[in-house]
Amino acid sequence: MLSAEEWQAVQLSLNVALRSVAVSLVPAIAIAWLLVRGRFPGRMLLDAVVHLPLVVPPVVVGWGLLMLFGVRGPIGGPLQQWFGIRLVFSTDGAALATAVMSFPLIVRAVRLGLENVDRGLEQAARTLGAGRWDVFLTVTLPLMAPGILAGAVTAFAAGLGEFGAVITFASNIPGETQTLPLAIYSATQTPGGETTAARLAAVSFGLAIAGLLAAELIARRMQRLLGRG
Repeated sequence: MLSAEEWQAVQLSLNVALRSVAVSLVPAIAIAWLLVRGRFPGRMLLDAVVHLPLVVPPVVVGWGLLMLFGVRGPIGGPLQQWFGIRLVFSTDGAALATAVMSFPLIVRAVRLGLENVDRGLEQAARTLGAGRWDVFLTVTLPLMAPGILAGAVTAFAAGLGEFGAVITFASNIPGETQTLPLAIYSATQTPGGETTAARLAAVSFGLAIAGLLAAELIARRMQRLLGRG
């Protein structure tokens, strides 16, 4: 059984991971489209920048967010002064840090889905009089849906385990930013907290497995519905 504080960490992790996916899904689809269909100078550089969170330490990402969105940062300062929005050391900040870290996972999955779209079907729709947006909404988007859903679920599962960027940018505040990984870390630093850490680690492991299985099942289901498998 989990204590009230432990359940709070689990619920906060689910909330942060869900919000991170909601924030990054539409931009990830747009970036994936640019990387697959776009032809412009700097495309390779954009590709590298998008995937930076996969190769740099998460603490570096958190530090960068702190510099940009801190109360004295070029973005965080005006947000707080003009709109009263404070991201650093907040649940919103934890969601932002998680979104940045999981963003490349969604882009990669959506990109693979878009690359598998039959361009002939899009051209056929255009010859029948469909406009650019009509083709995207009725042909392209449904065909790339398996990649979108798989990427969203994978990013959600990865967001549940994000640690470095969150603790650097949002700190480890119980009830506010202490997600499941941070709660495990706190338990390991507390004398006699091994049992608590073990319980939370088991929950984290179970959620991660469930998320990855869900991503695979959704992708296969969508492929069958689209007649690919």
